[in-house]
Amino acid sequence: MNALELLEQSPVMPVIVIKDIDTAVELAQALVAGGVRSLEITLRSDTALQAITLISQSVPDALVGVGTVRSAKQLEAAIAAGARFGVSPGLTAEIAQAARTSGIPFLPGIATASESMYAADQGFKVQKLFPAEAVGGVALLKALQGPLPDIVFCPTGGINAANAGQYLALSNVKCVGGSWLTPEAAVAGRQWDEITRLAQQACAIR
Repeated sequence: MNALELLEQSPVMPVIVIKDIDTAVELAQALVAGGVRSLEITLRSDTALQAITLISQSVPDALVGVGTVRSAKQLEAAIAAGARFGVSPGLTAEIAQAARTSGIPFLPGIATASESMYAADQGFKVQKLFPAEAVGGVALLKALQGPLPDIVFCPTGGINAANAGQYLALSNVKCVGGSWLTPEAAVAGRQWDEITRLAQQACAIR
């Protein structure tokens, strides 16, 4: 699987923070039941790597990846835990080298045309626009289509059920990332039917 094929798995990739490890597997099962297979588990909690391992082992239909990658060491640890793709809020030479060596799909974060060109030069033509809404959102992506027609984006940051469709209508957007599929209260309350409903709703946006 390459990065473009990763984005084609579903129109929305949930950006997930696992705070309670006991919810990880059931949360993943609920999302997969709703048609969302690609799950970005962010390194924003102490349980992230454990969650990646548990979901990888217990939910075979889930495609588990790691998000908020800020170093080569983090990427290597996540892959060892079972991550099958990686996502970063930016891109450094160190991370670029580690991502190329890893052989897994990797989405570097960019916020400007220059950053997008740098990422492409490093071998990454499928990129994450972050933080999407804060840096120009749909208008910026439309503007980038002309000079950078070969770049494909997964915008993340400020995207929700109300505006996701505007992004997905763009020819250079194949998927959007968002945290609205896993509301903190619903996860804490183990409202898995609600998570599945949100996933089904997200899959129907495009």
